[in-house]
Amino acid sequence: MEHLNQRLRSLDILRGLTIILMIIVNDPGSWSQVYAPLLHADWNGITPTDYVFPTFIFIVGVSIVLSLTKQIEQGKKRSELAKKVLIRALKIYTVGLFLWLWPNFNFEGIRWVGVLPRIAFVYLACGLLFIYTTRKTQWYLSLITLIGYWIVMAYVPIPGIGFPDLSIPEKNWAHFLDSLLLPGRLWKTTWDPEGFLSTFPAIVSGLIGMWTGYILLQKEELKNRLNQLFWYGFILLFLGDVIQWFFPFNKNIWSTSFTLFMGGIGMLSLASFTYFFDVKQSKFSFQFAQVFGVNSIFAYSLSSLFTVLLYSSKWLGVALNQEFMTFWGNIGLPLKLGSLIYALFYVSVIWIPTYLLFKKKIYIKL
Repeated sequence: MEHLNQRLRSLDILRGLTIILMIIVNDPGSWSQVYAPLLHADWNGITPTDYVFPTFIFIVGVSIVLSLTKQIEQGKKRSELAKKVLIRALKIYTVGLFLWLWPNFNFEGIRWVGVLPRIAFVYLACGLLFIYTTRKTQWYLSLITLIGYWIVMAYVPIPGIGFPDLSIPEKNWAHFLDSLLLPGRLWKTTWDPEGFLSTFPAIVSGLIGMWTGYILLQKEELKNRLNQLFWYGFILLFLGDVIQWFFPFNKNIWSTSFTLFMGGIGMLSLASFTYFFDVKQSKFSFQFAQVFGVNSIFAYSLSSLFTVLLYSSKWLGVALNQEFMTFWGNIGLPLKLGSLIYALFYVSVIWIPTYLLFKKKIYIKL
């Protein structure tokens, strides 16, 4: 597969594993009984759970390059591609709002930002940058954004607050602008982890994915391309680790150190998966993950729809997770283990309809 003339199995598998982890993290048997690695860091710091969302954003960037390059080669015009990018971004954003409103559709408590809205914003920005700017421009924009964000967040005084304090959620520009500009409900009352200002470094996470896509499409031997990804991934990891001493790892505000470190994780992960699955043609199919990877938004949306129904007795007369945890506790087994088992069971439930689509080669793309 020297010239990537077919779908990258590695990208689908990595995307699928990311979705699986999203579901596990979002759907434990009990939120009071969760192993520490399956929880987000409260503020500064990083856990394995914090890897999930930026990795998906990284994959969005890779996919933009692979998909739109192919369409350009087929002769499609830039205006046509831009229209498709805009429409798809609107669809993703609309689904995000629908999932928040489901099933009560209480527009008074609507949250205008969130996971899918952030994916929509990143996809729109990265897609238009791919279509209308050069790679050099994209690289400079990424550099300016990350440095500028660092300076603003760490050193520029905030009106009525003073100099930022990165150890306190309420004393930074992201919090200030979220409370000032964002309408509707915010996840943390006065600020939101998918808020306005932190979307800009999240876009850079997508651009790092695009950089990866450009490397994968180079005409030199795939082995050399993977070597580049390993090398650049190591550099990003190193830079992120150095910068975190000045601007700590923080997913909530998508800090510069977090962006670089997770970009490195994404590059190294995809390079490793590509070598294992697409170069060595591993006999391990990892079809369970691939099933989620080819219908990722569908799987994530379905899991969100079912969560509302299964975690409340209002709709089915019984809260399935509570019943399971009560049973698990009665037989004397560790509650945190039971909470994880329930999450894995929930993944299996979502896998069934997703697998049926996979077998019928139906790929739902918004």
